[in-house]
Amino acid sequence: MSEANSGKTTAVISYITIVGCLIAITMNLEPKNSFARFHIRQAFGIHVFFHALAIVFTFMGVVYAPFVLYILYLILLVSGFLQASNAKTKPVPFLGSYFQKWFTFIS
Repeated sequence: MSEANSGKTTAVISYITIVGCLIAITMNLEPKNSFARFHIRQAFGIHVFFHALAIVFTFMGVVYAPFVLYILYLILLVSGFLQASNAKTKPVPFLGSYFQKWFTFIS
């Protein structure tokens, strides 16, 4: 439990925009915390997934997809933020387990 408490601030910061995620990555470099690392990977995955889909939908010219994308983005961010603030390590719905596998370079 102390691992979660010591990394809670870094984990919560990672869900506040992509810049917050990059700040959290640098905050977790020296005193490495596994709880913070879990949530940084989750947040980084959510942000990258959102931005990649936004670029794809923009070039495809899909009209209503961005609205659905923003709703999904907010749901995933709030879900991850609540998990981090409650000191839990449950992956975000749908893609959370993949984010842990794909972003192993975040240590």
